Amino acid sequence: MDVTTCLKSMLLAIRQYKNNRSAVNTSQLQKQINDLTGLQCSRLLASGQVLPSECLSGLLEVAIDSKTSHALSSTIVSLLAKLAASDEETIEALHSSYNLTGTLASIIHSNRSLPDEPLVVQCLQVLQRFTYRMRVPHCASYLDDLLAFLMHNVKSRNDDIIKPCLGLMANLCRHNLSVQTHIKSQSNVKALYRCLIDFLAHNSLTVVIYALSILSSLTLNEEEGQKLFNAENIHQTFPLIFNITVNGDGSLTRNYAVDLLVDLVKNPKVADYLANYKLLPACLTEVFGLLHSKDSETASKVLELLVSLCSVTGLRKLLCETVFRSFRPRRQPAGRKGGQSRVSEPCVALLQWATGPLHDPERCCLQALHLLTELFEEVIDAGSSSTVHSYLELLLPALVGILQAPDSMEEEQQLRRHCVRVGSVVELLLVLCGEEHLKSLVSQQISSKLCASQVELLLSNSHGSTCPVTNGHLSQVCSEAVLKLLELMSRLKQHVLDMETCFYRILQDQRMVTPLSQAMTCQRRELVQSALRILFEAAPLPDFPSVILGESIAANNAYRETQRDSEVPVKRMAVQDALSSLPSGPSSKVTTTAKQSIDSLIEKLQSGLEFQEQMKDVHMSEVIDVYEQKISALASKESRLEDLLEAKALALAQADRLLAQYRCQRAQAEAEARKLASLLQESERCKEVVRGELGEQVLEVQRVKQDITQLLEHNARLQAVSEEHQALKSSYNQLLNRYNETERMLKELNGAHTALTHQAETLKKNHEALRLQHERTLAEGAEKDKLIKGQQADLKEKEEAISDLQGELKSQQEQASEMEESISILRKELNKTEQARKDASIKASSLELQKSQLEAKLQKKEEELNKNMHMIAMIHSLSSNRINPETTNVSL
Repeated sequence: MDVTTCLKSMLLAIRQYKNNRSAVNTSQLQKQINDLTGLQCSRLLASGQVLPSECLSGLLEVAIDSKTSHALSSTIVSLLAKLAASDEETIEALHSSYNLTGTLASIIHSNRSLPDEPLVVQCLQVLQRFTYRMRVPHCASYLDDLLAFLMHNVKSRNDDIIKPCLGLMANLCRHNLSVQTHIKSQSNVKALYRCLIDFLAHNSLTVVIYALSILSSLTLNEEEGQKLFNAENIHQTFPLIFNITVNGDGSLTRNYAVDLLVDLVKNPKVADYLANYKLLPACLTEVFGLLHSKDSETASKVLELLVSLCSVTGLRKLLCETVFRSFRPRRQPAGRKGGQSRVSEPCVALLQWATGPLHDPERCCLQALHLLTELFEEVIDAGSSSTVHSYLELLLPALVGILQAPDSMEEEQQLRRHCVRVGSVVELLLVLCGEEHLKSLVSQQISSKLCASQVELLLSNSHGSTCPVTNGHLSQVCSEAVLKLLELMSRLKQHVLDMETCFYRILQDQRMVTPLSQAMTCQRRELVQSALRILFEAAPLPDFPSVILGESIAANNAYRETQRDSEVPVKRMAVQDALSSLPSGPSSKVTTTAKQSIDSLIEKLQSGLEFQEQMKDVHMSEVIDVYEQKISALASKESRLEDLLEAKALALAQADRLLAQYRCQRAQAEAEARKLASLLQESERCKEVVRGELGEQVLEVQRVKQDITQLLEHNARLQAVSEEHQALKSSYNQLLNRYNETERMLKELNGAHTALTHQAETLKKNHEALRLQHERTLAEGAEKDKLIKGQQADLKEKEEAISDLQGELKSQQEQASEMEESISILRKELNKTEQARKDASIKASSLELQKSQLEAKLQKKEEELNKNMHMIAMIHSLSSNRINPETTNVSL
C-alpha cells in the first residue's frame, strides 16, 4: 500500500471515529495508524500537500481529546515520534505549523495526576527528543504548567519518569534565558537545586549528565555555580564528561555530555581549568578515536565538540598536535591492498568525514571542514607548515574532487548541500593560500577550467532576481560560494595557467551583479568585505556592468526600506488585535494595571511644575530619581508585554493560516465526497454483476470438488506405485555402485601392468646401451695414452724454446724503457705545439668575426649607395625630360 492510499483510508477512519466512537471504528483507526507507521514517511509534511496536513490535524485533535482511550493516544504518539525523528523540514513543520510540543504537553497536563502512566512517559520521551536543540518560547501558554509538572516529578524515585523529566528540563533550560528566569523565581528552587545535586551521585550516568546540564544552565554564572564548578569539582567533572562521551550509555547521553562540555567551555574560568587539565591529551586521543565510527550522529557530536574547543586559547595547538603528530607518510607493502595502515590515524578519519559523498549527513562534512580550517590556521600561525606536507598530498586531491561539478542535480536540497560544501572547501583553500609554500601546493592541484565550471554552475543556479529578500536560500548560498571562489581565483591568478584570463572574464559577466549586490547589501561583514575586494579588481575592467550593479544595489535598498516601512503598521495592527483578543486572565490584568500606572505617571509629570512650588522641602532631583526607577520598572514590564503581544500576533497569524488551510481542505473533502458517492453507485452496479457471477462460480466449485476427490484417489494409487519404484531404484543404485567400483579397480590393475611392462623393456634397452658404451670407452682410453706420450715429448721441446724467448724478452724490455724516455720528450714538445695552435685558431676566429662584420657593413653601404644612385638617376631623368602622360599613367 502506498502512502497516498493509506492517508486517504486514515482520513476516512478519522471521520468515522469522530462521528461514532465505537470499538470497531477505534480499532480501524488504530490499524490505519499502524499501517502508516510501518511506511516510509520522510518529507511527508515538507511537501506542503493538503492530505497529510488534514490527516495530522485530525490525529492531533483525537489525541488531545480527553475521551480518547490511552491505547489510541499511545498509537498516535508513536506515529508522531516517528515523524519527529525524520528530516529537519518535517520537524520544523511539526514545531511551527502543528504545535506538536503543545499537543504533547496537553496530553501530559490532562494525565498529570498519574505521572507513572505509560502514555505520560511516552509523551515525555517524545518531547525530550523533539525539543532537543530546539528553543521553545516561554510565552507559550502550556510551558508554565509543563515546567511545574517537571519540577514536581523530578523528586520522584521512579527512574522511568526521572530520566525523561530531567532530559526535557535540560532541553527547555538550555540557551533559554526566560525559562531559566522563571525557574529561578519559583519558591522551591532551592529544593530543586538540592535534588539535582543529589542526582550527581546516581548510579545512572544518563541521570548524572542530565542533572549537570540543568545545573550548568541555571547556576553557571551565579554564586551557586561558582561553588559547584570550582577548581576542585571541575577536575572531577571533566573525567566524567569525557568518560560518558567515549563510553556513554547511548547516542542521546553522549549528545548531552558534548553539549554540556560545549556550554562549560564558554565560561572563561572553566575554559582555563580545561586548558590546564593534565589528562586532556589522553582524553582528546580517545575522543578522536570516535571519528572512526560509521555512526554519523556520533561523528557529528564529536566534531561539534572539537570545533568548540578550537575557540579556547591554547587548546587549538593541542588539537593540532593530536591530529597531525601520528600521521607519517609511509608506503603500502607490495602484497597488501587498501589503506589498512592508516585506519587508526585521526587525521585520516577526519579526511574521510570531510570528503564523504554528497548524500551523507551534511553536518559531519561541514564540521569536519571547519575543524580542518581551524587546525590549518593554527599550523600557519605557528609556522610549522612543513609538518603537514604529506597530509596535504592526501587532502588536496580529495578537496579538488569535491569541487568537481556533480553529474546530476535533480533536487534543490542536493544542490544546496553541494553549494554549502563548496563554500566550506574554498574557505579551507583560502586559509592554505595564506602561506606561500602551501599556496604553491594548492596551485598545483587547482586548474582554471575547474574554477570556471564551478562558477558557471553556481551562477546558473543563482536566480535572476536581484532582490535578495525575494530570493530563496539556495540563491544566497550560491552567491556566497561564487564570491569565495572568485576570491580564491584572485589569489591564484598569478600561479595557475590561464587563471587570470578566466578570472577577469567571469568578472565581466552580467550575472555577477546578483551575488555582488546581495553581498554588498547584506548584514554580514565578511561578505561585504569580500564583495568590496572583488569589486576593487572588477571596477577598472572595460565591460564590467557597473551601472547595472548600481541599479541593483539601489533597488535592493529601496525594497528593504519599503519592507521596513510596511512592517511597522502591520506589526502595530497585530499588536492591537492581540490586545483586544487577550483573555481576562492575569496577563490582561497586568496590561490594565500597566496602562493605568503609565497614565498616572504622565499626569504627574505634566502637573509637576504646578505642585513644584508646593513641595519646597523636597529636592527635584530626588523626585526625578523616583520617577526614573518607576519608569525603568514599567519599561521592563512593557518589554515583557510586547513579547507576549508579539507571540499573540504570531498565534493569530498562524490561526488565519490554519483557517484558510481548513477551508481549502473542506472544499477538497467535499469534492472527494462527491467522487466517493459516484464511486459507491458504480460499486453497487458492479456488485450486482458480481453476484450473478458468484452463483456460477459456486456451481463451478462443486464440480471442481468432485474432480478433486477423483484426483485424490488416483493420487493414492500413484503414491503406492511410486513407493515400489523408489525401492527398486535404491537396489538398482546399489548394484550400479558395486559394478562401477569393480570396473574402476580393473582399470587400475591394467594400468599398473602396462606400466611395469614398459619399465622392463626400458631397462633392457638401457643395459645394452651401457655395454656398448663401455667397449667404446676402453678403445678411446688406449688411443689417449698414446697421445699423452707424444704430448710429453713436445712439452720438453717447448720448455727449451721458452727459455730462449725469456732472454730475448729482457733485451726488448731494456729497449722499451729507452723508447719511453724519448716519447716523454716528444710529448712535451707536442703540448707546446698544441698550445701555439690554439692561440693561432683563436686569432683566426676573431679575424673571421671582424671580416664578417666588415662585410656586413660594406653590404649595407653598397645598398645605401645603390639607393642613392637610383634616386639620383630618377631625379636626373625627371629634370631633363618631359614625361608623357600616357607613360606616367602606365608606370603609376
